[in-house]
Amino acid sequence: MIKTYSAKPTEVVREWYVIDASEAPLGRVATKIATLLTGKGKPQFTHHIDCGDFVVVINTDKLVVTGKKLTDKMYYHHSHFPGGLKEISLENQLEKDSTKVLFHAVRGMLPVNKLRDERLNRLKIYAGTEHKHAPQQPKAISVKDVK
Repeated sequence: MIKTYSAKPTEVVREWYVIDASEAPLGRVATKIATLLTGKGKPQFTHHIDCGDFVVVINTDKLVVTGKKLTDKMYYHHSHFPGGLKEISLENQLEKDSTKVLFHAVRGMLPVNKLRDERLNRLKIYAGTEHKHAPQQPKAISVKDVK
């Protein structure tokens, strides 16, 4: 009789990965990060158990976007007071804080459930090339388009 495998939280082994955000467009980088955070590439993936890995992202200052997204894409925030709608373009947000752009993109790609905050806590984003996770010996992953 074949039984369905279900991972247990104690069986989860977490790896560390480093991704260079300047290699590919924003959406492709965010998709790869979301896949690693959820653990979908692992054979022991289980929907209700957090099987994902740690992801360190570097070079968000050099993020690439295609088309006219720099000027046309807007981020909105409302203060819940009358007239409290604030908007900022992608270009201005990249100048102000480029890590928020990538965080927002990855957050939108993760499923909305109790595991999302845990997964986002395992995402480490840095604007430059330096990061403080060298002792964990993260494996470098390339997100470049293969043609």
